[in-house]
Amino acid sequence: MKLTGVELRRIRMPLVAPFRTSFGTETSRDVLLLRAVTDEAEGWGECVAMSDPRYSSEYVDAAADVLTRFLVPVLAAHPRLDAHAVAPALAQFRGHRMAKAALETAVLDAELRASGRPLARELGAVRERVPCGVSVGIANSIGELLDSVGGHLDEGYVRIKLKIEPGWDVEPVRAVRERFGDDVLLQVDANAAYSLADARHLARLDPFGLLLIEQPLDEEDVRGHAALAKVLSTPICLDESITSARAAADAIGLGACSIVNVKPGRVGGYLEARRIHDVCAAHGVPVWCGGMLETGIGRAANLALAALPGFTLPGDTSASGRYYRTDVTAPFVLDDGHLPVPAGPGIGVDPLPDELEAVTTSTRWLTP
Repeated sequence: MKLTGVELRRIRMPLVAPFRTSFGTETSRDVLLLRAVTDEAEGWGECVAMSDPRYSSEYVDAAADVLTRFLVPVLAAHPRLDAHAVAPALAQFRGHRMAKAALETAVLDAELRASGRPLARELGAVRERVPCGVSVGIANSIGELLDSVGGHLDEGYVRIKLKIEPGWDVEPVRAVRERFGDDVLLQVDANAAYSLADARHLARLDPFGLLLIEQPLDEEDVRGHAALAKVLSTPICLDESITSARAAADAIGLGACSIVNVKPGRVGGYLEARRIHDVCAAHGVPVWCGGMLETGIGRAANLALAALPGFTLPGDTSASGRYYRTDVTAPFVLDDGHLPVPAGPGIGVDPLPDELEAVTTSTRWLTP
């Protein structure tokens, strides 16, 4: 293919409720969408960077800048472009994995649409629908938390993830276990809010039979996670620390984790996410698909990834209504705790023009 232009579209999506984690509270999402236009087809990608560099060093304005000044011009000069050529072509620019992932996804979507191939089949999916968990933010009170968890269980979600931070960890988990019992699949996510000095405190979570504790320490403290794993009986899952297949292999080799959360945007795209899946499968390490409050565009692609055989734990691929009253695509609706994997060409969904226009704050067209 030949890239003829890329549209950068900023949209603002109000959340149905504030979403609080250890690194801040979000009430809306400032999202950067990419539409890659080639001489054969068009494709869509979603950049999962947030407004501020809190979850990672990337943020939306920086993603738009690096795409405009560096990434898109390099790809536009590529004479014979396909998705597998994107990462090598962009390797000269360090970092910016979320921006690179959005661009690679848009190119991959265009390539697959041109040939009528679904993303799920291209990645190696083995399921037509995937089980869904839900992420529950830090609440203002235990009562509010229990109401939220109860509502999500009533909706049919098969796994609950609680965000935790120092001062909001053992007691919320205890309350959820006491109210809803030991049969509920339950895990916690610290978003790097603790240090190794908190090991004894984190061990107080062990009696609650959690599926895992996600990213308890700083993303660069892989050895600290390995040391913590020797203290806890709760399995450690890494999120922010896993930026590539190589990083996953190193973390597994050091004993820093026994489960991996795969977020395509964080690792540079779906092709690298598949490599991480393959590395983990080779080591017998289960993976699951994390979420970044994606719109239907990113959610559709995540569902394709989550249908791969190594994704044996429910991910954060929740229904559209979990975060947004109105999505930019046809909404994904939970059915018996599962969501269907899109079967159409490419990512399998298209933006709805009226809904997309209603939330658009700016557009920019980049040409060679």
